[in-house]
Amino acid sequence: MRTPFVVGNWKLNKTIADALALVTELKNQLGAVKGVAVGVAPVATALHSVAKRLEGSPIATCAQNCHWEASGAWTGELSAPLLADAGVTWVIVGHSERRQFFGDTNEGVGKKAKAVLAAGLGAIVCVGESLAERDGGNTLSVVDAQLAGGLAGVADHDAAKLAAKLVIAYEPVWAIGTGRTATPGQAQEVHAHIRKRLGERLGAAAADAIRIQYGGSVKASNAEALMSENDIDGALVGGASLEAADFIAIVKAARPS
Repeated sequence: MRTPFVVGNWKLNKTIADALALVTELKNQLGAVKGVAVGVAPVATALHSVAKRLEGSPIATCAQNCHWEASGAWTGELSAPLLADAGVTWVIVGHSERRQFFGDTNEGVGKKAKAVLAAGLGAIVCVGESLAERDGGNTLSVVDAQLAGGLAGVADHDAAKLAAKLVIAYEPVWAIGTGRTATPGQAQEVHAHIRKRLGERLGAAAADAIRIQYGGSVKASNAEALMSENDIDGALVGGASLEAADFIAIVKAARPS
């Protein structure tokens, strides 16, 4: 049984004070919710404060990105060990916005995932196609290439242990921030394909245990239908994670029925 994992990616939003107000409300209201793992990914300036506020809480503090080197002459970057030092336990790598606007490549995402795991943190590896790629019938080939690149750096990790430290997030780019959402059937088709590829690479047991989140205009109104599909194990939530009530409703919708 895979425990659903719902993570709120706040992107470039919320001051430290705003972030603390939100996580305090989440901590108070989600403390009794069972059967769902929860995380929040604030801006880097708020990571340490949020992690301190969430101490003693099951809610994980997640980073939105990291560099693949542990230290060195990399002005403006944050490494996985430094993120761990700030209280982070999970790191998102390869988000579509990083790929689109900041030049993240499949190879680079794999290097970041390897660095995250080497630091003892969990990696949320994002994959997903653009509208043109979907309309061109290339969804699965695009996802295959992104998945192969993202997992290239984790080949030397014990497959049996990866289930606790590796999450794949399928986020169709055409459904992020657009109000459009993949139907449960469309999402399930890709999730099942990803799990098949995980099985080919890591073995059936690991593939069955690794969680695959869905990301792309997830809202309280569609979360339950999406997460009722067999291979959808939670959500990577964008805009709807910025309001406590909306995010809490999505978390509750992810609970196993």
